[in-house]
Amino acid sequence: MTARLIDEIDRKILSILQQNARTTYRELAKTVNLTDVAVIKRVRKLESSGVIKKYTAIIDPIALGYTKISFTGINVRPEKLFDVVKQLKEKDYVKYLAITTGDHDILAVIWATSGEELERIHSEIKSIEGVISVYPMILSEVVKNEAYI
Repeated sequence: MTARLIDEIDRKILSILQQNARTTYRELAKTVNLTDVAVIKRVRKLESSGVIKKYTAIIDPIALGYTKISFTGINVRPEKLFDVVKQLKEKDYVKYLAITTGDHDILAVIWATSGEELERIHSEIKSIEGVISVYPMILSEVVKNEAYI
């Protein structure tokens, strides 16, 4: 299913599920003016086509004691890119990891419990073979928080 094949009802269903993945089929059906069966078929199609990848809980890192969040750009030697990515994927403090284009080769979202821990993590990343430089951007305030992945 491509974006062109998703109609406004599918978009509404997706929007509702992004706000609360525990919404029942009955509640979805009421909201989009369809039968329960029609909604179930649409949700299953969205799942089987890969539009809906999974259902998950979104955790508030601050509630768990992670007071320092860093969006960290990492530049690496080209021949070491996949080695560095493999090492970063295994780190518990890395919560999101992507290979990017533009200013940085890798983007990592890092959770830490303190400024000192975050500094230690960035130093550890700098010491990985192939890493050229690390560019931390410390989160100061979230002004919009919408499910995007």
